[in-house]
Amino acid sequence: MKSDRLTSPYYQGVPDYMIEVYDWAYVNPKWVHRLDHKLVVWILLFGNAQRLIQAYLDHIKPGSKVWQVAHVYGNQVKQVAAHVGSQGQFDLTDVTPIQVERARSKLVAYPHANIHRSDAALFGSSTKYDAIGSFFLLHEVPDDRKRLIVNNILENLSDNGKAIFIDYHRPALWHPVRQILNIVNTLLEPFARSMWDHDISCFANRADEFIWSKQTYFGGVYQCTTATRRIV
Repeated sequence: MKSDRLTSPYYQGVPDYMIEVYDWAYVNPKWVHRLDHKLVVWILLFGNAQRLIQAYLDHIKPGSKVWQVAHVYGNQVKQVAAHVGSQGQFDLTDVTPIQVERARSKLVAYPHANIHRSDAALFGSSTKYDAIGSFFLLHEVPDDRKRLIVNNILENLSDNGKAIFIDYHRPALWHPVRQILNIVNTLLEPFARSMWDHDISCFANRADEFIWSKQTYFGGVYQCTTATRRIV
């Protein structure tokens, strides 16, 4: 398998932590083709997928300039592109070749959608965005990478722009899903627990320059946190 990684274009330029932890979920094309389905997303999010997608869309104005920092399984990227509409601009990035490939196949009918292979921590554009969205990315990256991604998102916002973070949160003590996620985090998602322990604003170097708002869902399991620049 290691020799395959050295020659396969699907592994070139992919961060080491992704190959070590998430090869089975996001890098290996064989598994990606099996997992990239609406039903899988619905199951993994305990039936909350569309509710969370709608919470995300509610913060995006049709016709605006939007950057989403990673591809999402199911039909989420299609919904965002359709919501932005042909009068807007939808830029989607992902660092993994197979995810870029999947995104391009889904968005071929949306000429205002642009797909770039780029690390969310490094992507830069001459465009300043009205909305920048992270949909379940932060829990999948190490904390130092979380900080880089959050700061890059905030740096690329327009003066009136809004950052939208949909991700895991600390479940209520009584929630039956809490123990399930504890096991999943221990076995499969080693970077996710810090989402329980820290507000997303903690990863921003200049958090006080933004107004932060958070809403939780499903007994605290999920959050929608937004950041808008303070008007001086």
